[in-house]
Amino acid sequence: MKLKLYLASIMLVVLTGLVPIAAMAEEKKDAAPAAATVAAPAADAAKPAEAAKPAEAAKPADAAPAAPAALPDVKPVLNTGDTAWMLVSSALVLVMIPGLALFYGGMVRQKNVLSTFMHSFVAMGIVGVQWAVVGYSLSFGPDVGHMGLIGDFSKVMLNGLIIMKDAASGTVEWALFQNYTKEPGAIPELVFAMYQAMFAIITVALISGAMAERVKFSAYCIFVLLWTTLVYDPLAHWVWMSDGWLFKKGALDFAGGTVVHLSSGISALAFLKFLGKRHGFPHERMAPHNLPLTLLGVGLLWFGWFGFNAGSAIVGPNISDAAGGLAGLAFATTTIAPAAGGLSWMFAEWLHAGKPSALGFGSGVVAGLVVITPAAGFVQPGAALLMGLAAGVVCYGGIMLKAKFKYDDSLDAFGVHGIGGTFGALITGVFATVGATGLIAGNGKQMMIQLIAVVAAGAYAFTVTFILAFILDKTIGLRVEKEDEIMGLDQTQHSESGYNM
Repeated sequence: MKLKLYLASIMLVVLTGLVPIAAMAEEKKDAAPAAATVAAPAADAAKPAEAAKPAEAAKPADAAPAAPAALPDVKPVLNTGDTAWMLVSSALVLVMIPGLALFYGGMVRQKNVLSTFMHSFVAMGIVGVQWAVVGYSLSFGPDVGHMGLIGDFSKVMLNGLIIMKDAASGTVEWALFQNYTKEPGAIPELVFAMYQAMFAIITVALISGAMAERVKFSAYCIFVLLWTTLVYDPLAHWVWMSDGWLFKKGALDFAGGTVVHLSSGISALAFLKFLGKRHGFPHERMAPHNLPLTLLGVGLLWFGWFGFNAGSAIVGPNISDAAGGLAGLAFATTTIAPAAGGLSWMFAEWLHAGKPSALGFGSGVVAGLVVITPAAGFVQPGAALLMGLAAGVVCYGGIMLKAKFKYDDSLDAFGVHGIGGTFGALITGVFATVGATGLIAGNGKQMMIQLIAVVAAGAYAFTVTFILAFILDKTIGLRVEKEDEIMGLDQTQHSESGYNM
């Protein structure tokens, strides 16, 4: 045991030593352009005085340079490269949903594996239809009443995304999504709508981790529809739509720290108030039945997360390139942060519990992914390393809260996504240096804006979810009967078994 603790301590020291090295590298990168900038005037100063043009010498000393003219808006032009990347990114995010099913499914007991899988897969059906019918319009339609709260119904059934030019011949025009009106690059709005649909699907599926092994399937299906419409769609409009009130305030959320992870984690906590604990918790052992499934799920989640974060470059600040440098930065940070998160969780567990677990490393990877999500395109690689290292420790501490406060968050939806999403959103306001500035760049105001966004989104999600759970509990009921729970939800809710051997 002492040897293992000694080895773990050495690894922690090595990782800690990497942090200042990464920080120094960032400083050198930043210093190089500055040195180049200074060198140019120095070279000019070295020129002979008589080489100056007479006209320049005659200029008044106090003449100020003219302000650059504002760039005009330009018409959108379809960029096929960006379109290809966004199609791939949409598919990558969709892969995360069966990845989540594997991740959650391996952690439950054998008698509940199919029901847990169904929580993720049925969300694909319910939210996929809801998004096409009304969800996209509420999230990304023109603002109602200029209050920045919700979109109108002008894009119901994806209306207007295909423009009919000649009904007789079937000739159509594609509505284009242009992120930055000063540059022509654009993709079909249908592609943008489907990309955002994947975010809506996985967000509500994340909540299912808290209610696993005792929620009634009928109640869950109704909850998925209502929560997506009443919580997710408004929050997406607040944060990501250009006329959303948090967007206009300047809140930073590159790919969903507030909209996806904070909202789902906080909502999970609210739902638990009425759902209650599993029968036998915490006295009965409820060990994961298949950790290889869970680790496979971690791998698929990480793989799909590249589309989740790097694909979000399509809405990067003041650019129109979805498949450019910003996507490359988000891809890099989405590699570094989860790697660091997996290691820091593993070592924290090694020191605290005596042994490093496979589940702990996988959970740390997910924690790193959650924390970097709001910052993926706003921070540099060194900052991503720091955020990932912090993520593993913070979220490991987050799951320890279950024992202290005695609530049954079955698969740690709140501990990882609620706490990780909150932490990530806040420290984005510290480390942002690309396309926005945070505390380390001298912009302390950004921290306050991030705090306002976290409190507003968290309070709204918690309140609405609390009301929804209360209504469902008092009408159709949230959880299965005790006998059904003991038998297992695979049999009692679906009349099936995950394994027949």
